[in-house]
Amino acid sequence: MSDMRVKDLAGTVGITAERLVEQLNEAGINVSKPDDQITEEQKQTLLKFLQQRHGKDADSSSSSPKKITLKRKSVSEIKLGGATRGGKSVSVEVRKKRTYVKRSETEDAAAAAELLKQKAAEEQAAEVARQEELRLQEEDKRKQLLDEEARRKQEAEEEAATIAAAIEAEKQAAEEAEKAAEEEKKAIEAESKNKKTAAKAKKKDDELTPSQLAHKKLEEADAKRRAANRARIDAEKALEAKKKAREEEEALEKEREKAKAAAAEAQAKEQKAGVRKTKDAEAKHNKDKTARRGGRKGDDFERKELHVSEGKSGRRKKKKGGGAASRVAMKDQEHGFSKPTAPVVHEVSVPETIGVSDLAQRMSVKAGEVIKALMGLGTMATINQVLDQDTAVIVVEEMGHVAKPIQENEVEQALKVSDEELGELKTRAPVVTVMGHVDHGKTSLLDYIRTTKVTSGEAGGITQHIGAYKVQTSRGEIAFLDTPGHAAFTEMRSRGAKVTDIVILVVAADDGVMPQTIEAIQHAKAAESIVIVAVNKMDKPEANPDRVKQELANHEVIPEDWGGDVQFVPVSALTGEGVEDLLDAISLQAEVMELTAPEQGPAHGTVIEARLDKGRGTVVTVLVQQGTLNKGDIVVVGQEYGRVRAMFNEKGEQLDTAGPSTPVELLGLSGTPAAGDELQAAPDDKTAREIANFRQTKSRELKMAQQQAAKLDEMFNKMEEGDVKTLNVVIKGDVHGSVEAVSQGLQKLSTAQVKVRVVGSGVGGINETDAQLAAASQAILIGFNVRADNAARKVIAEKGLDVQYFSIIYDLLDVVTKAMTGMLEPVFRDEIIGLARVDDVFSSPKFGDIAGCLVVEGVVKRSNPIRVLRDNVVIYEGELESLRRFKDDVNEVNSGTECGIGVKNYKDVKPGDQIEVFERVEVKPTL
Repeated sequence: MSDMRVKDLAGTVGITAERLVEQLNEAGINVSKPDDQITEEQKQTLLKFLQQRHGKDADSSSSSPKKITLKRKSVSEIKLGGATRGGKSVSVEVRKKRTYVKRSETEDAAAAAELLKQKAAEEQAAEVARQEELRLQEEDKRKQLLDEEARRKQEAEEEAATIAAAIEAEKQAAEEAEKAAEEEKKAIEAESKNKKTAAKAKKKDDELTPSQLAHKKLEEADAKRRAANRARIDAEKALEAKKKAREEEEALEKEREKAKAAAAEAQAKEQKAGVRKTKDAEAKHNKDKTARRGGRKGDDFERKELHVSEGKSGRRKKKKGGGAASRVAMKDQEHGFSKPTAPVVHEVSVPETIGVSDLAQRMSVKAGEVIKALMGLGTMATINQVLDQDTAVIVVEEMGHVAKPIQENEVEQALKVSDEELGELKTRAPVVTVMGHVDHGKTSLLDYIRTTKVTSGEAGGITQHIGAYKVQTSRGEIAFLDTPGHAAFTEMRSRGAKVTDIVILVVAADDGVMPQTIEAIQHAKAAESIVIVAVNKMDKPEANPDRVKQELANHEVIPEDWGGDVQFVPVSALTGEGVEDLLDAISLQAEVMELTAPEQGPAHGTVIEARLDKGRGTVVTVLVQQGTLNKGDIVVVGQEYGRVRAMFNEKGEQLDTAGPSTPVELLGLSGTPAAGDELQAAPDDKTAREIANFRQTKSRELKMAQQQAAKLDEMFNKMEEGDVKTLNVVIKGDVHGSVEAVSQGLQKLSTAQVKVRVVGSGVGGINETDAQLAAASQAILIGFNVRADNAARKVIAEKGLDVQYFSIIYDLLDVVTKAMTGMLEPVFRDEIIGLARVDDVFSSPKFGDIAGCLVVEGVVKRSNPIRVLRDNVVIYEGELESLRRFKDDVNEVNSGTECGIGVKNYKDVKPGDQIEVFERVEVKPTL
C-alpha cells in the first residue's frame, strides 16, 4: 500500500502526471515516466519540498492547528404597513460564521498523556495524604484508648477505695455497736448486784447511771453503723450508675464508628463511580474525536474531510421554541403544595368580643369546626354569634392553638407617657374656675381683673360659653375659666369644675343662694376642688353678706370666721372693692396646694370648647395640663386628630409653644371634638389616625347599641301608653358646649303628651344636609348663634321648613315650649247650663212621650246635648227632640218656667227624673 505509481498519485492529488513527474525531479527524485513506482518516503520528501517552496517548514506545518471557517449569509424581506398599497419592505440580512479547529494526533496524544500523568500524580498525592491521615487517626485512636484505659483504671481504683472505706467504716461501726452492747450488759448486771449504789445514783438528777451511759453509747454506735451502711449503699449505687453510663457511651461510640465507616465507604464508592464516569466520558470524547478525524469509508488514501455530528444534516434548520415552551408549561402544571407533616399551631389574638366566623378565620379552620367545638363544650352557637373573650380562649385552646387575649384599647397604649419622658416637675399657675348663679356678676368680676369688657358683647347680658383666660397679676399668673350660670349649662359647669384647682363661687350679696349656686357647690365637691366664696355686689345698699353666709352654711360651706375652712371675700365687680383681697386668697391657696406639672414631654390637656369657623375651620379651646404643646405637634383629641397648624391666646396673639395651665386655641384638627375630650400628643400621624379611627368605631358601635335599646324602649312605651306626639328638632350652634346645653335643655322639656327628639346636632352654620334632614324627619331647624347658607335657604324655601334663629337660650326654650303646646290635642270640658225636673209624662200621638218639666236651674237650650238622671245616676245621654212652651216651639226655657221636653230616641222617662243640659267648652291645653 506504501508503493504506488506516479499517475495514480497524480489522479489522487488532482494534477497531471507530467506535472507531478516534473515536481518529483525538482525534489531530487529520479522519475522518468508516469508508470514508475514511488515509495512512502519519496512521497514525504516531495511534500517537504513543496512546503518549503511555499514558505512553510516541516515543523510549523506539523505543529500549527488546522482550521476551517464556514460562513453563511441569508437575506429576507419584511413588509411594513400591512398588505395595503404603498407598503414599505425592509431587507434583513443575517450573517453566521463558525470556525472548526483540527489539531494533530501527536499533539492530542501528548495532551492526553500529560493529563493522565497529572491525574496519576494527583491520585498518588491524594493516596499519600489519605495514608498519612489514616496513620494520624490510628495514632490518635491509640492514644485515646490508652488515656481511656488509664482513666478507667484510676476510676476503678477510686471506686474500689471508696467501697473499701465504706465497708471499713461499716465494720468499725458494727464493732463499736457490739462493744457498746457488751458494756450495757455489764452495766446492767453491775447495777442489779449493787442496788444501794443504784438508789443513790437515782437521787442525783444530773448524773446518768452506767447502764444509761452504755445505752446511749450503744445508740450512737448504732447510728454510726446505719450511716456507714447507707454510705456504702449510696457508693455502690453511684458505681453502678457510672458503669451503666459508661456502657451506654461505649455503645454509642461503636454506633458512631459504624456510621463513620459506612459514610467513608459510601464516599469511596461515589469517588470510584466518579472516576469511572470520567474515564467513560474521556473514552467517548476520544472516540468522537477519532470519528471526526476519520475519512470516508473506502478511502484508501486517507483523504481528510469535514463531518457534522450524528443526527445532523448538512443544512441548518430553523430553531423551534416549542420544546422549551412545552417543558415550561409542563413545569408550571406541577403544583407546589405539599401536605404538612405536623399540625400547624397558630397564635390567635382574641379581643374582648369576637364572632364565630372571625375566630375560625384567625385559626385557619372552617366555621363548622368551631361550632362543633362549641357544641362539645355545651354551647349552641351559629356562625354569626358573638363570643366573649373567655369562651373564645377556651375554644382556641381546645382546638390546639395558642390564645393571646388582647384588650380593645391596646392601640391607645401608644399614647401612654412614662415618667422618664415627662421630666422634672415645676411650679405651675393655678387654674381658677368662676362659678355661680346667672347674673350674679361672674364675668363682670373677671372683666375687672382682666381690665376688659366681655359682658357688653354677650347676648342678653349672660354668658353662654366657657371663657378661658390667662391673667398676669402682681401675684403671678392665674388661669381663669368663666362658666355660664344658666340652668341649661350644667355640663359646662361640670367640665369647668373637673379641670380646675380652685373654684371661685360668686354669690350676689343682694340675691343670696340660688339654684345654680347650689349646683356649682355640688360640682366643686364632686371634683374635690378648693372653694373660695366671692360675695359680689357689696356696693349695693341692700347687700347682706351675713345672709349669704347663713344660706351657704346650710349647704356645708362654712366660713373661716365661723370655724370652717372656706374663705369668704366681699368684693364689688363695679368698684373693684375687695378684688386685691380675692387675688391674695387665690395666691395663698395655690402656694399651700404646691401645684406642679412637668414642662418637658408630650402635651396633655382638656378641651374646654370647640367651634367651627367658616374661614379657619375647626377651632378648639384647650387647657394644657402637663407637658409642652408645640406648633406642628400631632395630637389626638377624642375622636379627632390632626397637626397643630396654629395656636392663639385669648388676645388672638399667635403662639409657638404652650406650657402647663395655659389655655390656647388650636387650628388643624380633622373635625370638631366634643367638649371635655382629652388632648394627647401622638408620636406620628399613622398612630394618631389609627387611634382616632378606633375611637370612632367604638363610638359608632355604642351609638348603634343605644339606638337599638331606645327603639325597644320606645316600642314598649308605645304599647303601654299608646301613640305620643313627638317634636323633631335639628340643632346647629356656634360651639359644641352650646349645642350640648340646648340639646339637653330641649330634652328636659319632654312630657308624657309631647316628647322632644333631637334628630341631628352639630357645630357650624346650617347647611343643605341639615335642611334635607329636617325635611325628611319633619323637624324644626334651630340655629343658635348661626345662620343658614345659600344652598340651605333654597331647600328651606322649597320645602317650606320652619327655621328659628336664637342667641339667648331663654327665648329658645320658650318658643319650643309653645310649639309643643300647639301639638297637644284640644281638651273639652262639659259645663252644666241647666237642670229640669220631670213632674209628669204625657203621651202624644204625634210626638210620643212628652215629659212635663220645671226648669230648676239655669236655662234649657234645644240645641245642646242632655243627660237623663235617675236617682242622680246617668241613665241616658243624647239630645232633645222637641222643646215646647205651651203649644209653641221654643229654643230655650229659663229657670222657674215649665216646659215640655221630648227626648230623642228614648221613651223611658219617668216622673222624678232629672234632665241635665250641658255644653262642651274647649280648654287651652298645657304641658
